[in-house]
Amino acid sequence: MLALGTELVRRGHEVTLETWTRWRGYVESSGMRFVAAPEFPVFPNRDRPLSPYEAVVAAVAQTRPAVAAAAPDVVVHDILTLAPALAGELESVPVATLIPHVYPVGAPGFPPYAFGARLPRTAAGAALWRLMNRPVAIGLRRGQTELNQARRELGLGPVNRFHGGLSQQLCMVATFPQLEYPRRWPEHVHVVGPLMWEPPSESVAPPPGDDPLVLVAPSTAQDPDHRLLRAALAGLAGEPVRVLATWNRRPLAEPVPVPANARLVEWVSYAQTMPGCALVICHAGHGTLVRALASSCRVLAVPHVGDMAENAARVDWAGAGVRLPWPLLTPLTLRLGARRALATPALGRRAAELATWAEHNAGAVRAADLVEQLAISRRGGSARTR
Repeated sequence: MLALGTELVRRGHEVTLETWTRWRGYVESSGMRFVAAPEFPVFPNRDRPLSPYEAVVAAVAQTRPAVAAAAPDVVVHDILTLAPALAGELESVPVATLIPHVYPVGAPGFPPYAFGARLPRTAAGAALWRLMNRPVAIGLRRGQTELNQARRELGLGPVNRFHGGLSQQLCMVATFPQLEYPRRWPEHVHVVGPLMWEPPSESVAPPPGDDPLVLVAPSTAQDPDHRLLRAALAGLAGEPVRVLATWNRRPLAEPVPVPANARLVEWVSYAQTMPGCALVICHAGHGTLVRALASSCRVLAVPHVGDMAENAARVDWAGAGVRLPWPLLTPLTLRLGARRALATPALGRRAAELATWAEHNAGAVRAADLVEQLAISRRGGSARTR
């Protein structure tokens, strides 16, 4: 969202960004107006247990006045933030959805999203995955019911489709098209390329030497015990590589032994560091993954939770990385995975192809073009937008 908003500001548009307070400084320094997003606990707790859709209804009550005050020509919401989308609908403003990862909507023969399985290579494999359609539909139908309950409480009519939180006016998928399985795309869905942003940061020197540089880039939200970080430092000790590892400002409960060929730091600028790396080891969070590929780095993906397994499957399918299942993670298996990734020239060539594509296809530029088109359609041809 910061990448898209910054590009729209650069074009002279008035942009308001509603997000958590921790991002306020970055929003305002980029020339956008900041509005604090409502923050509710959405899991059972002692103080105020809310279901996700109860939180959505409560959030709309705060977000709708902000939308009305901004009087925007377009509302762009993240796939996980339904309140702005519903507030825009209530204010009769066109709504676009930004999906900051691969497209989560299934297609015939696809494995279930986030399952961590690759696209089947045979008709028999596709038929096997079609057996999952019914149980997947049960979950999607439950989500549809809960969404319609929220819509009813807000005075909106029901939606008669799965994934009803996604806009049917404009849906932007901010990933590499090379990570998307072949499908028939709806006309309103556009794969725009990654939208990448990171906070300003000082450069960090890697360990000295000429051996290939490996960056260990753990998740900023998952793996609280730093299992991946510990396995990487132990597994790559003594290997003919230099290791730059970060704990991403997430405190270590116990000291981590750092071998002679490694350096462990608090924080690393991926934009500055990854272009000099031969391999990135990560949990396969989408932001880290696409930054590595845009930097021409092959990837060793060790997915932990959520959509990480899906991302790891996609980079493996695309031929730009190696994946190591979380239950199999040990210093030995990580060492073997890193050796395989570094010793496979095809992975490096594929990563370089994706980097070249990213260089010529700026995701923020394409997304801003589409937002402008939606705004212009509302204004009847005028390009002056808020």
